[in-house]
Order: sequence, then C-alpha cells, then structure tokens
Amino acid sequence: MKKLWLLCSLAVANCAYAGSDLQNYLTEEKNQIFNYQEMKNQLEMDKLHDSWISPITVSYQENWTTQPLSGTQSSSAFSIGIDQPIFRSGGIYYAIKYSDALRGANSREIAMQKRALIGQAIDILFSIRKLKLQHQKLKLLVRNDTIDIQRKQESYTAGILDSSFLDQAILKHNQDESQMLDIELNLAKLRSNFKLLSRKNPDKLRVPHLKMISLKHYKRNHADVAKKKLRVLEKKYSSKMTWAKYLPTLSVHARYTNTNQHRPGLDDDYSTYGFTLSVPLNINSATDIESSRVSYMQSMTELQDSRRAAALEYDIVRKSIAILNKKSALAKKDEALYRKLYKRTQDLVKAGEKTKQDVETMRNSLKIKKLDRRIYAVEKQQQLLKLYTKVSR
Repeated sequence: MKKLWLLCSLAVANCAYAGSDLQNYLTEEKNQIFNYQEMKNQLEMDKLHDSWISPITVSYQENWTTQPLSGTQSSSAFSIGIDQPIFRSGGIYYAIKYSDALRGANSREIAMQKRALIGQAIDILFSIRKLKLQHQKLKLLVRNDTIDIQRKQESYTAGILDSSFLDQAILKHNQDESQMLDIELNLAKLRSNFKLLSRKNPDKLRVPHLKMISLKHYKRNHADVAKKKLRVLEKKYSSKMTWAKYLPTLSVHARYTNTNQHRPGLDDDYSTYGFTLSVPLNINSATDIESSRVSYMQSMTELQDSRRAAALEYDIVRKSIAILNKKSALAKKDEALYRKLYKRTQDLVKAGEKTKQDVETMRNSLKIKKLDRRIYAVEKQQQLLKLYTKVSR
C-alpha cells in the first residue's frame, strides 16, 4: 500500500508540473533527477513515520559441547521477542506529525529547486530573444553609421567639415560593430548554457507569455513562505518530541524461547513478558529542551522574514515594470515622430531636397524605435518571470 501511495503521489506531482508544460523545457535526465529526489524523500519519510515501531528480534542458536566421557553433545535454541514502547508522553504522536511536516517541507524544497531551474531555462530564452533584437538594432545603427561616414567624408573632402567630426563618426561605427560582435559571443554562450538544461532548440522553442500576478495571489502561493510554514510545524513537533523524551515511557516486552538439548527429557520452551516504566534523568535535559524551543522560535522568525521578503520582491518587480512601461511609452512617441519624419523625408526626396540615403536613415531610425519597444516587452517578461518562479501555482 505504501508503494502504491508513493506512486500516486509522484503521479500527482508530475501532473502539477505538467499543468503548464514548463517541465518540458528541461532534459529528461534533469526531470528524472527531481523525480528520484521526491521518491527518496517519500521513502525516507515513510521510515521516519514508522520509526517508533520496534523491530521483532528472531534468533536461532546451535551449540556443540565436547567432553571426554560423554562425547559431543548438541543443543539448540530458538527465540522471538519484542520490546515495544506504547506510551512516550505524546512523543509517538509528535514523531508521526513531525515526519509528515518534514515530508511536506522537503517536497516543497524539491519543487522550488525544479521551478527555479525551469525559470533559469526560460530566462535564458528571454535573454536570447532580447540579444537577437539588440543585434538587429545594432545592424541598423551600423548602417546609419556607414551613411553618416559617407556624408562626413564628402563634407571633409569639400572642406566644409573638420576632421574631428569624421573621426567621431568612424569611432561610433567601430563601437557599434564591436557591440555586435559582443552580442554574437553572448548569444553563443547563452545557447551553450541552455543546452545544459534542455535538448530543445532555443531559437525555435516557444516562450510563455506571462501576465502580472496580483499581490494577493503572490502572497498566498509564495513557495518559500509555504515551505517556511511547514518548517515551523517541523520545528514545533521536533520541540515536542524533545520535551517528551524526558518524560515517562511505558514499554511492553515479550519473548518466546524454545530449547532443544537433543536428549530425552531435556527439551524445554518458555515465555517471558512484562512491562517497563522508565524516566530518563539527564543533566542536559533542560538545555536540550530549550535548544529545541529556540529552533522553533527561529523558524517562526524566518517565516515572518520570508513574508516580508516576498512583499519586497513583488514591489521591486512592480516598480521595474512601471519604469519599463514608461520607457516603452517614450519609444512609442519617438516612433510616431520618426514615422512623420520618414514620410516628410520621402516627400522631400520627390522634391529633390533630400537623398535616398536620408530616407534610409529615417527608415532605419523608425525600425530602431520599434525594436526598442520589443526589447522593453522582453525585459518586462523577464521581470514577471521573477514572480512566476517564486509561486507554487
């Protein structure tokens, strides 16, 4: 029944993960590692849950005795016995509750580790999208730099412009090209890092579209807060167990023994049974009890600290998104302005007052502003991901 319960628990856990298909971002090996961790946790907690039940001792003994007159004589003995505590001043009950709390806390910890790894994989995907957009933007900037250099070369050759302006244009062109190379290197690193987590192609893999979580939902489903609550229960029951082990314990014991001397009239079997009432007297009992109580108080403080940290995390993300929204709004205004300038430049080209290079420069500047908005959108998703990796649902 325990094995069946364990398999059902793992199936439910897998369904929970698969609800949003997020675990599909990870390799089979990494998913299996987390499954094994959960399985080990369940099995270890099963052992702890039943650890108060004493083992039954079964023994068999065979002896041979050699004497000068009677020769070799053999004897055997079989016994079965148990020494089982049945009352530990509540210690048995608290031990069971402790194992349940520890089971839940460890499961939460494993789930948080898996969710963090999934979040890492998705963040890499977002970073790849962002760098690719920045690469497109720099290509347009480099093209505008090239046009600017051509213009300033003509002005310099005609004696209209000082050489310092041409030097600055060339320097900016080189800087933008250097940034493009840096982005290509960073893209290669990100793709390599993603391969450590997933076998999928990061350039073809679809990323989730995240929406803002309400503060109420964030606090209610914050994984670390939920884990800390279970840790509080764990420390509470651990403190109760420590306190109970210094109180009276009632145990019953029984043993059945069968002996065989291999001689007529010497065979015998007998039973012994009884109970034991014991009270441990330990000079360190008060210190031990106080230490466990302090651990419990510490866990309560850690829970409060985790709740405060969750609220601060949410506030930081909310403010970051507000700033990104403002940046996106500014880029949208610039985009509208460049759209007008682009159309105006097209009209001036028809009138012979501007060149095709002027049109290309304006068109590229318009595209750059559109890319800026897309980059801000990706950055917003990365901020939201910080919230999603912290909640259990």
